Amino acid sequence: MMRATSNWLQMHARFRPQAQAVLDVDAGRAWTYAELYRDSLLWAGLLHRNNVGRGDVVSLLSQNRGEHFALLFACAELGALFAPMNWRLAPAELAWQLEHAESKLLITSACFRDTLDRPSLALEQGPGEQLFQSAHSPDPQDPWVLMYTSGTTGKPKGALLTHGQLHWNAVNTTLACDLVPQDSTLTFTPLFHTGGLNCLSTPLLHRGGRVVLTKKVAPEQALMLIESQAITLLMGVPTIYEMLAEHPNFQATDCSSVRDALCGGAPTGQSLLQAYAQRDIPLRQGFGMTEVGPNCFSLPPGRVQDKQGSVGQVIHHMAARLVDPSGEPVPPGVPGELQLCGPAVFGGYLKDPQATAKAFDGTWFKTGDVLSCDAEGFFYVCGRSKEMFISGAENVYPAEIEAALLQCSKVANAAVIGVPDPRWGEVGQAFIEPRAGLAVSEQELRAHLAPILARYKLPKRYVVQADLPRTASGKIDKQALRQLTP
Repeated sequence: MMRATSNWLQMHARFRPQAQAVLDVDAGRAWTYAELYRDSLLWAGLLHRNNVGRGDVVSLLSQNRGEHFALLFACAELGALFAPMNWRLAPAELAWQLEHAESKLLITSACFRDTLDRPSLALEQGPGEQLFQSAHSPDPQDPWVLMYTSGTTGKPKGALLTHGQLHWNAVNTTLACDLVPQDSTLTFTPLFHTGGLNCLSTPLLHRGGRVVLTKKVAPEQALMLIESQAITLLMGVPTIYEMLAEHPNFQATDCSSVRDALCGGAPTGQSLLQAYAQRDIPLRQGFGMTEVGPNCFSLPPGRVQDKQGSVGQVIHHMAARLVDPSGEPVPPGVPGELQLCGPAVFGGYLKDPQATAKAFDGTWFKTGDVLSCDAEGFFYVCGRSKEMFISGAENVYPAEIEAALLQCSKVANAAVIGVPDPRWGEVGQAFIEPRAGLAVSEQELRAHLAPILARYKLPKRYVVQADLPRTASGKIDKQALRQLTP
């Protein structure tokens, strides 16, 4: 009798067992679908011998390794929760997560063996040779991955990503990006974030494609792999694409295999879009979050230029609406809070029913993000509702100003926060990272913004520095910027 399963490897192992599923570049190891499926059953056997069962949490503290995926699907066999941990956190922060999750088992790679004062299994020792096969058939609403939010707006919350969420995100991504088994992606973003795990990696494993994995972003290595492995799909934040474009090997690298490059986490500037357009790579702005998708919108490659700044249209099996503070829909062109609905919405926050209830309006998930939508149904990010500040009784959304700053050819990255002002209540303070080898002055920035933004939106203060602080996912850390602000 066949059972329903979220171990997608099983079907690929049956019909295309010798197709490569994962190439772990730094470990020098590759898995076919047959090998990765077998490893998932071996790891499930080891977890079972350590009394891991349905609903238990398995935590992994490791940089990107191919074993991440074997453990992910091992947890699917057992009905357990896979919890990849952010190894960039301090030991106290990691210990808090383990306690909050009531983790049943901790697995660590060698370089993190002594990070926590807690017994753990060694990832490098492998799972042994005892296979485990379960009769368990997961319900779509069962949690599968426990992923903690970054905590930039408070204490991290444990988001419960369900079997249904990962399945429908994979389906949505396959449809939006036309994924085929011959596709491959280069995953250099951390697998403890939904961008690394779920933007392209798990959708490609669902589709039968190939994941080429590295421990971290190393521009020279990444460019070499794009060419040598004929990578077809990329995903990263603007900072990563900047690093690649600024590397001396960028122009000489054969990028002809790349047919799609997804960019999320922050606005994409005109100069960056042009750098990739000149290499015939459509750099597409995207939008998503740990709790939904993460792939929620898609910008058709043919509309990248005429819809610059847009995150695209709502993708398959996802509904979106924009509402005002009273919950009423807003007309086209008017900013409103984005709410999302569909089977790719998460299952709530671990041990936090109040936060879960607060996050929903019926079946609609309240993102806290402010977007606008044009008459054609293309969405534009205005900013986080919590980031909005009021200057002279006018609402100001930092993302709009950041997008305008990125139109300046000398600006690589920009962040804007609201700071107190005795006259206007709050005003904008802009933090600017100039493009490599270039200098930009406050006078140039003011002159650039004056014709394209209303006066009340113009930042009153500017800070230009080479390296702005960043979160683990590569986004500019606005909490850290606030601490730097007098």
